[in-house]
Amino acid sequence: MGYDVHITRKENWFDESGLKIGIDEWKALVQSDPDMRLDGYASAIVGDANVLRIDSEGLAVWTAHAGTAVSGNMAWFDFRQGNVVVKNPDVAILGKMWQLARKLEAKVQGDECEVYGADGRVIG
Repeated sequence: MGYDVHITRKENWFDESGLKIGIDEWKALVQSDPDMRLDGYASAIVGDANVLRIDSEGLAVWTAHAGTAVSGNMAWFDFRQGNVVVKNPDVAILGKMWQLARKLEAKVQGDECEVYGADGRVIG
């Protein structure tokens, strides 16, 4: 499992109603950011050289993240149901999420509805 943090316009990221981020809007933002890359899939080697692949139209990677490695360690940003989701983000990723959220007129909110600021720390 893990802990998800969301870029969202909704009151709470899980709400059925409220303003959503559009997939085309997300793709345009990613394509305009030189440190982001829209891949549309992620893959990793698991177990005895088996490949796990996840396909998602809005799946992007932050290429400038210090943890990015050829071994597959990537800062993945996944578009899901009108939100952008990152699993287990570190402080640097939370900061990048905040930057992207500002451009989307959105906020960065954790699974428990806490809100994160520019420095990657909880503000509410």
